[in-house]
Amino acid sequence: MTRMAVAALAGLLIAAGGSGAAQPADRTTAFDGATLIDGTGAPPIADGVVLIKGQRIAAIGARGTVKLPAGARVIDVKGKWIIPGLIDAHVHFFQSGGLYTRPDIIDLRAIRPYEQEIARVRARLKATFARYLASGVTATVDVGGPMWNFEVRDLARKTLLAPRVAVAGPLLGTYAPRALTGRDPPIVKIASPAEARAEVRRQLAHKPDLVKIWFVFPGANIERDMAWVRAAIAESHAARVPVAVHATRLRVARAVVAAGADILAHSVDDREIDDDLLRSMKARGVVYIPTLMVRQRYREVFGQHLALAGIERRMADPEALASLGDLAALPRRVLPPSVRKRRPRPVDPVMARNLARVQKHGVIVAAGSDAGNIGTLHGPSLHREMELMSREAGLTPMQVLVSATRGGARVLGRSAELGTLAPGKLADMVILDADPLLDIRNTRRIYRVVKGGVVLEPAEIMKSAR
Repeated sequence: MTRMAVAALAGLLIAAGGSGAAQPADRTTAFDGATLIDGTGAPPIADGVVLIKGQRIAAIGARGTVKLPAGARVIDVKGKWIIPGLIDAHVHFFQSGGLYTRPDIIDLRAIRPYEQEIARVRARLKATFARYLASGVTATVDVGGPMWNFEVRDLARKTLLAPRVAVAGPLLGTYAPRALTGRDPPIVKIASPAEARAEVRRQLAHKPDLVKIWFVFPGANIERDMAWVRAAIAESHAARVPVAVHATRLRVARAVVAAGADILAHSVDDREIDDDLLRSMKARGVVYIPTLMVRQRYREVFGQHLALAGIERRMADPEALASLGDLAALPRRVLPPSVRKRRPRPVDPVMARNLARVQKHGVIVAAGSDAGNIGTLHGPSLHREMELMSREAGLTPMQVLVSATRGGARVLGRSAELGTLAPGKLADMVILDADPLLDIRNTRRIYRVVKGGVVLEPAEIMKSAR
């Protein structure tokens, strides 16, 4: 498909409201000749065919095993690789990725008011969506933010050039930073089981895809706070809504898994995960999202030795990216003691070892970037996370791909429709110019993105992000 044809099709769908309604329900397209990696971990299919009817996959297999209907449009993708659309299972749309987005970590509100930062984030949501899609990320999970998070999901549903978005409302926290308080805070401090149940019920009225608990120190007390954590999980599960927990300490991870948590939203980073907890996580189907890169990116930004990949520089919001350089010009008196020039450091070895252990024991892993945090930029950051999962924790490229497709779909709550290439599933795919099983960084070499059967070129998608 030519660039002009892709742009025309995208324009037609946008004019139709971005819902995909302009895609003929009976239109059949065959992608012919690529190597297919279906997201299940099964061996790739050489010289394969993906047959799409309307927005869904009708058939998939080696050439000769898939019968092409008369009149089907055939797209030659010989020499390419097709993978399921990537899923970033941990993002925060209320944060920009720029320097001014976390006043609870570095308070620069005297330079840029936080209200101004939030207003810009909201005004640029469609551009942010486009950056994800152009990066091959066809779905995201926002694991917590202000109540207007639900408006983010609504906007994404109306927008063609957007990933599919699942959201949580405000985080239920053992602590709520003063710098983030306001009329619609992203974190609500909980002090009792009654408060936990009331907050979950408030969010349930908006049909959240998940509920998020923020169990952080200092200030948390496991014996005291687990009472309300159990209440929040029970209230959520009664409504069939899964619960993700920020639990980076082993003792907390043990407690919340025993209480019924469905997702551990970050790596355990203080101690090696023991075999008993691993067995429990596997038996309960708990999903582990390692988020290896976010801490490293804070160090890089604050240490003023930020190293970005080419796809990050191409796809990232230029204003958010430029703001990261403002740190060098700020007077030293405005910087907290924790912000120092530091040498680059590898991923925390405890986090890397724990990811390797989780993978080895058969626990479900989902790749998530924690995009929106300072230096972790919306759209392309998942590719950096995937690189670290392979390079630092030793996962194979296939294991990483499964975590960023099938694993992400588990967190999204849409495994029946997304995450793997199979008949009946939504036709969300990424067509690559190079083999991701040779080097996971080849997921950055994106030829085309397919969302719901619509073929899109990254450069054309990015035009809407300007």
